[in-house]
Amino acid sequence: MSDEIEIDIDDLERRMKGAIESLRHEFASLRTGRASASMVEPIMVDAYGSPTPINQVGTVNVPEPRLVTINIWDKALVSKAEKAIRESGLGINPQLNGTIIMLPIPELNEERRRDLTRVAAQYAEHARVAVRNVRRDGMDQIKKAKSSGMSEDDQKFWEGAVQELTDKVIASVDQALEAKQAEIMQV
Repeated sequence: MSDEIEIDIDDLERRMKGAIESLRHEFASLRTGRASASMVEPIMVDAYGSPTPINQVGTVNVPEPRLVTINIWDKALVSKAEKAIRESGLGINPQLNGTIIMLPIPELNEERRRDLTRVAAQYAEHARVAVRNVRRDGMDQIKKAKSSGMSEDDQKFWEGAVQELTDKVIASVDQALEAKQAEIMQV
């Protein structure tokens, strides 16, 4: 292999792993009938005149599999936090107990579970497309390097390395999808 022409495989790997992290974040936002602290992360509360994430105005806990509690630190913000939860589109009716807001998570019906598995599959497909785009960028780098004097053996080596990385990352996307779909369908 020539020393002056190399492909930045670490950058490609970092970008592919970024697609997986994005997928995991999207999966965490899917409501599976099981309580999760991440389901309230996007909720913004109008605190002291500016929108503030709900986890910065109170402590978010998951004491039971079907219950999320938020212990609001400032009593003046309890009603604003409750209003933000109602308007968030989560479809959960908050219950107040002093400064604690309780969010009971309802059971999902079979049709809603199937819909969520389809949404999860769409998220996974978006992640696969992102990984393939990174692969294409890597292959373009290899083509440019070949036109700059990279040997055919080096070209084959780097193409194999990029393809191997792509296959590995897509396999982990598929694993994450299977795990999420199993979690959604679990009654």
